[in-house]
Amino acid sequence: MMTFGEFFKQRRTELGKTLRQFCLENQLDPGNISKIERGKMPPPLDRVEEYARYLNIKHHELETFRDLACASAGKIPEDILQDEETLARLPIFFRTLRGKEFSEEKLRELAKKIAES
Repeated sequence: MMTFGEFFKQRRTELGKTLRQFCLENQLDPGNISKIERGKMPPPLDRVEEYARYLNIKHHELETFRDLACASAGKIPEDILQDEETLARLPIFFRTLRGKEFSEEKLRELAKKIAES
């Protein structure tokens, strides 16, 4: 699993940009972007779409980018909060995960079962 910061840095480096170049070109604070990439600061959720444009993140990756940003910020994605049926199921999901250590494989199995239900 990749964190938001790791994903952000990977995309920036794929563009061939140093942190300073990227920030200068997009009028961003290099200190803040460095903290985001290192996981020391959550991304400001109101700027995620803007960051996606700067990083040339296309539609098929945008949802992942948004979800990683929400996870990094400790927030539930807005589209889930608007779906009352899904929202009602979250407490069961939280109780299932709380205090349990799941391997990557077990988490994928759980996600598959949720998707099938």
